[in-house]
Amino acid sequence: MSSIRLFILGSLDERGPMHGHGLRLLAEEEHIDQWTDFTVGAVYGAIKRLAAEDLIAETRVERQGNYPERQVYAITDAGRDALDVLRSDGLSEIVIKPDPFDLAFARLDAALLDDLPQVIELRIRELRAMVEQGEAHHAKITRYLTVAERWSLGHQLARVRAELAWHQELMSALPDIIDDERNRKDPR
Repeated sequence: MSSIRLFILGSLDERGPMHGHGLRLLAEEEHIDQWTDFTVGAVYGAIKRLAAEDLIAETRVERQGNYPERQVYAITDAGRDALDVLRSDGLSEIVIKPDPFDLAFARLDAALLDDLPQVIELRIRELRAMVEQGEAHHAKITRYLTVAERWSLGHQLARVRAELAWHQELMSALPDIIDDERNRKDPR
């Protein structure tokens, strides 16, 4: 599932033809990089790929004042078909990506076991800061969001809160984990 494709095709379907700069401004306005898996800067490259696949088509070139010419794109029939699939996949697929932390944690260095509580505590502090920033940001922009956008942003915040809770549980289990690691790596 490609979030950036869904964003561009969905925006063109909902709002009509737009140029790349307009799509980029829309992504910035919606703070898309804070609740999706792509950055605002990726919009232009995705537009080129969608055009090459005939999912969007250039409808005209426009120029305003001294600004450079801009190609205006519209969604094609094939793009609408692709959008239907992307929406369906986005609503039905559950995506939880592996965290590299888990592999590193499963392959601990015995020489660094004493540092582990500080490492986990640092992660907990960073996650708390992320929750605080997320809550403040959510409160600041919530009046500008649709109900669905509020729920989407809230979903991201709930995932960070869950990660924080898991780390807090991990911290309480660290003595047993460290003992187990020492006994496995130095069985006397």
